[in-house]
Amino acid sequence: MLSFAAILALGFLLGMRHATDPDHVVAITTIVTKQRGIAKVGLIGALWGLGHTFTIFVVGTIIILFQVSIPPRVGLSMEFAVAAMLILLGILNLTGVLSLLQHKFTTGAQILAASSIRTSDATAPRSSGAVAQPTSVNGRPLHWLNRVSQGVGLYNILRPLAIGIVHGLAGSAAVALLVMTTIHDSWWAVAYLLLFGLGTVVGMMLITAVIATPLTFTLGKFAAWNRGMAMASGLLSLGFGLFLSYQIGFVDGLFTTHPQWTPR
Repeated sequence: MLSFAAILALGFLLGMRHATDPDHVVAITTIVTKQRGIAKVGLIGALWGLGHTFTIFVVGTIIILFQVSIPPRVGLSMEFAVAAMLILLGILNLTGVLSLLQHKFTTGAQILAASSIRTSDATAPRSSGAVAQPTSVNGRPLHWLNRVSQGVGLYNILRPLAIGIVHGLAGSAAVALLVMTTIHDSWWAVAYLLLFGLGTVVGMMLITAVIATPLTFTLGKFAAWNRGMAMASGLLSLGFGLFLSYQIGFVDGLFTTHPQWTPR
């Protein structure tokens, strides 16, 4: 039991390290340069990690429980999906489409949040000289929730989830195959996948907070620098996506007759 507990703890730590993979950092950087506020960015990082964990858990569990063999071309195709997504993120960032979507959906979320606050103020009991505070149905203050959720919107929730799901495709087979060679009990292996995913969620929250901190404090004073960082993240995403596409498509052989895939 102690050895299994140590392996599971190692899975959590490896999940945190997995969050620092270059393709993960590049993708999340492209997203967070369009967000303001460490709490919001941390939420986006957590959503990315949840999407990533979902794919790793589902695909990895199928591989572990049913002993599924992944053909080289299928494995390379899953990795190529990450490269294609990085290219798309870079293009959308450089062309300003991400900014337009951000503005459109964030504005809608802010209007909805402001409307809910006014409704709470209107229905709250008032006493002489007292200022009504927006509360939830159970009477708990909503200030912390408004600060975190205001301006996030459905778009900013679904986007990191979708990107995390795609990224999970690239790493799910490798993680599952590694677990199968280390843990021979299938259910312990599935538990390892869950802790690995939890570690990835925590790691990505920390990474996004670190990336967002300088952008948050320089928003008002160095707006031009922030815009430059956003453009740089778009170029980095595009360039890294093209590099991965060449590596996967021609060096590893996805677009040739002899694909060679090493899970990693």
